[in-house]
Amino acid sequence: MLSNDLIKLRALEPEDVEVLYQWENDMKIWNVSDTITPFSKYILTKYIQNSHLDIFQLKELRLVIVLKEENEPIGLIDLFDFDPYHSRAGVGIMIYSDEKRQQGLATSALDLFIQYAFRTLGLHQLYCNIASDNVVSINLFQRFGFDIIGVKKDWRKSFGGWIDEYVLQLINK
Repeated sequence: MLSNDLIKLRALEPEDVEVLYQWENDMKIWNVSDTITPFSKYILTKYIQNSHLDIFQLKELRLVIVLKEENEPIGLIDLFDFDPYHSRAGVGIMIYSDEKRQQGLATSALDLFIQYAFRTLGLHQLYCNIASDNVVSINLFQRFGFDIIGVKKDWRKSFGGWIDEYVLQLINK
């Protein structure tokens, strides 16, 4: 388990199915996660049951962000598109509740996760894809040295039209 003074990052547990069911089916955050269909508890239970598989098998890793003092899940951080040959992966993060945002919790989680990805997994680079209007997330990743390396024009469909998506990248020096 990864931890610091504020949070810990832990593996998925069977009891997480309820909170995953709530989060994954909240249409307010689907625009961030590129989700357009709901998840059943059955599918989420199967997902949790398979989460014990090695990252080399799954090509992804999802950890639960937990407040250290309260032992309360507040979000998720994901490693996806894991490519061991090219030593790279994508990263995504979500703090679910509005009350828990803007408190440095995502910063703490991303810091731990980057250290894990570079030091433990030995990755050469991380990347993320962020909608151009998601200034908070862009600032979070840039704070850790992620650079905008590309723009996908009109990449995301929204209620107001089309939104560009930035590709950000961090090279492990």
